[in-house]
Amino acid sequence: MPKVTKIEVQKNNKERVNIYVDNKYAFAAFIDTIINEGIVKGLELNSEIINKINCEERIKKCKNDAIKTVEKSYKTEKEVIDKLKSKEYTEKEINYAINFLKEYKFIDDMSYAKSYIKSKTNNSGKNKIRYALKRKGISDEIINETLNSINENEELESAMEVGYKKYTSIIK
Repeated sequence: MPKVTKIEVQKNNKERVNIYVDNKYAFAAFIDTIINEGIVKGLELNSEIINKINCEERIKKCKNDAIKTVEKSYKTEKEVIDKLKSKEYTEKEINYAINFLKEYKFIDDMSYAKSYIKSKTNNSGKNKIRYALKRKGISDEIINETLNSINENEELESAMEVGYKKYTSIIK
């Protein structure tokens, strides 16, 4: 049975290690995965252990990619899922990452919709906002609830302002 002959910390990423089996590079993994699985020099590896490590690694990579996606700009759940699917993660891996993001409030479709509406009411009507949120994967329930919070007087004032700007640009 193959044995672990060397465990080496990577040069560019100190959180990961390279595992050598029978003096040949076998795979890389996060240090905490190796510790949790009890991988030490001299351990005999079987395919079950290697598969378990690979599964844990893919879940961690998926979670890290999800975090990178939302750290650039606030995203909806659907946008994050679409991004992770494009990287060919499995449904299980994606669900783990999404649950993590929700737990730590990195994604929240209700907050996203409120923020989006607040930023767009000055130059967009309800229907345009509704369509944009629908495209971003926000549920009808959340869209309706957040759109109902728009003050009709503010919406009318914004529409008048946009109309006036358009009118003045045309007559010049």
